[in-house]
Amino acid sequence: MGTKTKAAGKPRRTIREDAINLPNMLTFLRILMIPLVLYLIADGTPRSNFWAAIVYMLTAVTDFLDGWLARRMGLISVLGKFLDPLADKLLVMATLVWLAYLGRLPLLGVVAVIVMVGRELSITALRTIAMSEGVVMAAGQGGKDKTALQMSSILLLILYHPYDVNFFFFTVPVDLAQVGLWVLYLSVFFAITSAGEYIKLFVEAVEAKEKRLAEEEEAAAGDAPNG
Repeated sequence: MGTKTKAAGKPRRTIREDAINLPNMLTFLRILMIPLVLYLIADGTPRSNFWAAIVYMLTAVTDFLDGWLARRMGLISVLGKFLDPLADKLLVMATLVWLAYLGRLPLLGVVAVIVMVGRELSITALRTIAMSEGVVMAAGQGGKDKTALQMSSILLLILYHPYDVNFFFFTVPVDLAQVGLWVLYLSVFFAITSAGEYIKLFVEAVEAKEKRLAEEEEAAAGDAPNG
């Protein structure tokens, strides 16, 4: 009785209501900021690249903020679970493809982008299949490392130009484009290894589910009265 009253006092939110809550509005804002990042990158000057990096970092802040607010305000929703990873993938993939289009990446860098896009599409499809099978695939440490390296490499590739880094007693010239490329290549390694982890997790989870269902069927058959 008390459970019914509690459930009745907290009705399910509609998709429309979820769409206009603060965390999801921040996620929508992150998606809308992507064209601005691409526009600033296209100009190619050190000044525009600097502002593109600032906007890009702001999207990272909204990524943290929307998740924190959703948990803090009790506004975790199905729409938010869909939009948040979608916004992240759109930002990363759109920026990398745009950098490749502008010629900021060598051939090996373009190959790295193709591998990453293929990996993201494959893992997204795998997650969708897993959800349809009732299997939850949580992000592993390799996937988190891949994401952190991706975001860092993109930031460096956006800044692009060489800069002198002052270490108080001496100054070191740093080619941010080259550093960004090496970080990008490192992220490809984690992208591939973490994809292997996801596939292994998926296979083990599906096999465990099939084994459990088979055991339940055997138990049900054993409990059935003999004709």
